[in-house]
Amino acid sequence: MTNETKIETDTGNNTYSKKENLSSSVKPTTAFISASWVALGVGLIAYCVGLWNSGMALNEKGYYFTIILYGLFSAISVQKCVRDRAEGISVTDIYYGISWFTTISSIVLLVIGLWNASSLELSEKGFYGMSFTLALFSAIAVQKNTRDLKVFEE
Repeated sequence: MTNETKIETDTGNNTYSKKENLSSSVKPTTAFISASWVALGVGLIAYCVGLWNSGMALNEKGYYFTIILYGLFSAISVQKCVRDRAEGISVTDIYYGISWFTTISSIVLLVIGLWNASSLELSEKGFYGMSFTLALFSAIAVQKNTRDLKVFEE
């Protein structure tokens, strides 16, 4: 399975072309797909169970819940932009930049929220940080697997 595409780019007076190997993605194994989904489930469920059982006010719980949803969407968007660009699919610079900005801002907002949460123990703050990180990483892996399977099927 060697899909190569020739991409010609015009940058001012210089035109150059490059060959890109689109077959770098191989079919992900069932074990990796399963591990990615399990990690996403564990990260998201652990985060939500932690929120449910916490003694925070409802508005604080809403803030942290919104942050994880914001982070998950942003991380998937970054993965899609990076993958599209690697495959030569056009992605506007503004969308690419916004995707990175929103991903970084979701992480920063979580850190600021946890830093200022005086009612939380340090271990609870670490728990939220780790489950957030696990959920973001696994969401990227699930998106990659989904995309790889789609490419493999075509």
